[in-house]
This record gives sequence, structure tokens and C-alpha cells, in this order.
Amino acid sequence: MKQLPLRIAPGPAPTLANFMPGANAALLSALQERPLPASLYLWGPAGVGKTHLLAALAAGARERGEPVVAADAATPTPWEWPEAGALVLIDDCDSLDAAAQHAAFALYVGAAGCRAPVVAAGRLPPVDLPVREDLRTRLGSGLVFRVQPLGDREALEVLVREADRRGIALSDEVTSYLLTRFARDLGSLMGLLDALDEFSLSQKRSVTVPLLRRMLSERVSDASLPAPALWVAAQGEAR
Repeated sequence: MKQLPLRIAPGPAPTLANFMPGANAALLSALQERPLPASLYLWGPAGVGKTHLLAALAAGARERGEPVVAADAATPTPWEWPEAGALVLIDDCDSLDAAAQHAAFALYVGAAGCRAPVVAAGRLPPVDLPVREDLRTRLGSGLVFRVQPLGDREALEVLVREADRRGIALSDEVTSYLLTRFARDLGSLMGLLDALDEFSLSQKRSVTVPLLRRMLSERVSDASLPAPALWVAAQGEAR
């Protein structure tokens, strides 16, 4: 029987301080301004840290006792109405359906009425979003930043730092293998680290390249286990 590991080290809560800026120094500076600009929009592919940044803003506001209105494509409508002094956050703007688009536009109107800043995010720039025109105009009305992915050096630093926090020793051989064979965005790397952490605990073995290959082989061959896109590219090698 395969041993199921007990996870006892939850990931650190998202903060602006633990976001690796890389080429995003101007964006991070804008998010640290107080008061925040009236409207900011962040865009970029999955895994670059957009949701991390929104969660960090929400946590910071709540620590200061400020109300937060947060919604995304999965939030049922109608959405909460902002009040004076609130921070409004809207994620997954590229996936908003008609009802959510109406709710998002209403949030912008309500935020303007009580001077609440709005920070929104999506995978596409405002001009390319599949949303109604009045919402597209609002999303692009303020500061717009493309969230740049980390370079290999920064990604490696984040990966090693998180592995150290979990007590996982990653050799140069393992990190080189990860960075040359898998998606290098942080979302994918952290997902792979989660899987490696659990697999190494279940096998009671340290993380090595052979262990990683074994995990990939089992994930590919066992249809009952999820096969995230981050290791789909390695399926041929695993087989």
C-alpha cells in the first residue's frame, strides 16, 4: 500500500514582500503607493503572479482594517457593493461571463462614487479582452501593467527558497533538470514542487533526478492521477 504523506507546511501567505519582482519593479512600486491609483490593470499569462499580487493587496488592506471587495469569474452574481475606503479587486477578467461583466462594470461605477481604487487582472490586455465595450474602457482607463515572467535566475531563486522553507534539498542536478525540461513560470514550478514534496514523502526518499523521473512515469501511466500541463512535455521521456 502506498503511504499517503501528511502535509504540515502550508505555503506562505501572499504578500508584496515575498513577490519576486524580476522585471516588474515599476508595477510593484505602483502597488505599494498609498493611496493606490484609482484604477490599475495587470495582465499576463498564467503563473506570473497576478493572483498572488491581488491576494497580497487584499491581505494588506485587511490588516489595516480596510474593507475589501474581491471577485473573479467564479464569484456568483450579484457582487458585493463597495463602500468608502474599500479596495476593489477583480481577477480573471478574460473569463467573465455576461452576468459577471455586468457586475464588474457596476463595481467600477460604485468604486468611482466612493473613490475606492480598483485593481483588476486578466491574461489579456484590455484591448483584447472578450468583454463589453464599456467594461473594456473602464479596465483600460488607468495604469496598465504587463506582469513579466521571471528569468531563469529569478525562478531558480524562488524555487530554491521555497524548497529550503519546506526542508527539501534540491541539488544543482535537480534544479537544472527542472529548468530545462519543464515550464518555468512560477505557477508550474510551485505545482511541480508540491508534487515532488508529496512524492518524496510517500517514498521516504530525498529528491533526486531518478525520483523525479519515477514520479513522472507513475503520473503518466496511472490514468487515475492528474497530469498537469507542466509535465506533459516530459511524457515521452517518462515513458
